[in-house]
Amino acid sequence: MTGYRELSYWLSSVDEPLTPRGALPGDRDADVVIVGAGYTGLWTAYYLAVADPTLRITVLEAEIAGYGASGRNGGWCSALFPTSLPALARRHGRDRALAMQRAMQETVREVGRVVAAEGIDCDWQPGGTVVLARSEVQLGRARAAVAEARAHGLADDDLVLLDAAQAAGRCAAEGVRGGTYTPHCAAVHPARLVRGLAEAVERRGVTLFERTPVTAVRPGAAVTPHGTVRAPVVVRATEGYTPGLPGQRRAVAPVYSLMVATEPLPEETWARIGLAERETFSDYRHVIIYGQRTADGRLAFGGRGAPYHFGSRVTPGHDREPRVFAALRRVLGELFPVLGPEAPVSHAWGGPLGVARDWSASVGLDRSGLGWAGGYVGDGVGTSNLAGRTLADLIRGEESDLVRLPWVNHRSPRWEPEPLRWLAVNAGLKLMFSADRAEARSGRPSRRAAAFSRLLGH
Repeated sequence: MTGYRELSYWLSSVDEPLTPRGALPGDRDADVVIVGAGYTGLWTAYYLAVADPTLRITVLEAEIAGYGASGRNGGWCSALFPTSLPALARRHGRDRALAMQRAMQETVREVGRVVAAEGIDCDWQPGGTVVLARSEVQLGRARAAVAEARAHGLADDDLVLLDAAQAAGRCAAEGVRGGTYTPHCAAVHPARLVRGLAEAVERRGVTLFERTPVTAVRPGAAVTPHGTVRAPVVVRATEGYTPGLPGQRRAVAPVYSLMVATEPLPEETWARIGLAERETFSDYRHVIIYGQRTADGRLAFGGRGAPYHFGSRVTPGHDREPRVFAALRRVLGELFPVLGPEAPVSHAWGGPLGVARDWSASVGLDRSGLGWAGGYVGDGVGTSNLAGRTLADLIRGEESDLVRLPWVNHRSPRWEPEPLRWLAVNAGLKLMFSADRAEARSGRPSRRAAAFSRLLGH
């Protein structure tokens, strides 16, 4: 395809022409072949090349580096993991759950270290995350989140409960009653990060072929229309595009998340909104929203709400849902009335993310040499770095702390066949919307939403 700059505000604002690298010229051999040049694939290549410069590493990408979620996401490099700390503790014990959370926190610092070491200009700003409570029900969830964090071993400053003045001091949204703050997040320009990472791996001797779609992944080989790359280790790093591979239709559900970005806002507007440290922000409603203040003074804001498409279909036409874009503009106006009833939006875009049936991200390497990572449920900017480091250790046979984390070699169940998959995913989405509406009317927590959250293992 063409028009890569039209895929997101982020890709439209990189300082390069986005000309695809050459395609695979024919059959070749490698030590490791990686399918997908997003964060997961490129971080894996990076840490392998750093650890052993003699390795012959080939990365295959269907379009260009950063074409998928890595070039379209909300720009949160956070310590968020899709499985909650209490759920991890129930499954694996408190100590292993805490080790997973600590590894995620360290990951934010590690990404910042590599950004500095490699000279990647990606507007890196470790301002943390503020999650707002805009009702008494949401404030109750904020208090519960802090209590859970303490009960599972996190420190007082890992997640701080904010009163109304403290929360509004960071993000002065309408009707703020309190919230939470964590320092473990950095705002980032995601497309500049992934494009800079692609250049970094090439400098270290990794070969990257673009416009080279992989049609089959099997032990010892990645097959493309241009030729086959044979290698003892084959890594699948395809996230929301995984169902397009043979045998992977039910591995993850590609769920769309959509975003808008405003025009650059004047300083007097920012003085009323806040986010002076470029904190990323969200709130405690059920349907996820997320935003950041960009380095050039825009509000980049996104959320769930787009439907899951029958048969796990992923097509460019699904990137744009006018109804969802209109809802995002409306929510922005509700949060920040200074923007007016409809925020001055300059860009609107979307793309698929990968959701495993048990909402559990995983990374692993089997005995046949097939490796994988994904199922990030939208928390992939940071988690993909941890995945890349873990895959590098697994491939090299390193007995590190990373390979003992509870998500390693986890196997999620497969999604149900259609039409059950379509019914289940979209019914869950409708339930979250209805729960938010019911709570706004009654001022009481939604029991159905809580039951659904428990069903997902949250």
